[in-house]
Amino acid sequence: MDSLLQPRTPPNPSLWILECEIELSEREIFDVVNSVDEVIGMATRAAAHASGLRHRSVHMLVFNAAGELYVQRRSFEKDCSPGLWDSSAAGHVATGENYRLAAGRELHEELGLAQNTALTPLFKLDACQATGFEFTWVYRCVATATVVPDPVEIIEGRWCGVEHLAKWIDLAPTDFTTTFQSIWSRGVDNIGSRLAVE
Repeated sequence: MDSLLQPRTPPNPSLWILECEIELSEREIFDVVNSVDEVIGMATRAAAHASGLRHRSVHMLVFNAAGELYVQRRSFEKDCSPGLWDSSAAGHVATGENYRLAAGRELHEELGLAQNTALTPLFKLDACQATGFEFTWVYRCVATATVVPDPVEIIEGRWCGVEHLAKWIDLAPTDFTTTFQSIWSRGVDNIGSRLAVE
């Protein structure tokens, strides 16, 4: 399904990506939450990650009509899990934003999909070390348009059959972010075929 991938090229890749990542880390503001996901304050991205403050994120599992899951390889300039494979799209919930709005925004920003793409909520992960102290809602959808990866966020992406992906994760789990490993384990163990296109 390579025809569904159309990477965008930035004007000056390496310097531009590094500058964007530093600027985002200093400018992004997250809601800080307690152990039951209630907002108790705010912090910058950099402060939240450096101090292990609980905050919120979303992960989207994007399938195509053939039942393949799109996985992305994170930029080497990322402050967390650089160069590792991850969910189709993922990101933080901004201050004052809800999980569903963040999911649509991240789908659009990272993959060029419409913000109003139909999303099915699957489950919520608790904030813990494996998730970077993020409460994480996981959604699934089926791409009905071409995926256009953002080169600031994604250095590589591919469509994988679920069985192929299961073997890859089993053989090389450290190729993947710990959050994606948690999602995959929860999906395989508890929701089975819900990971596949319904």
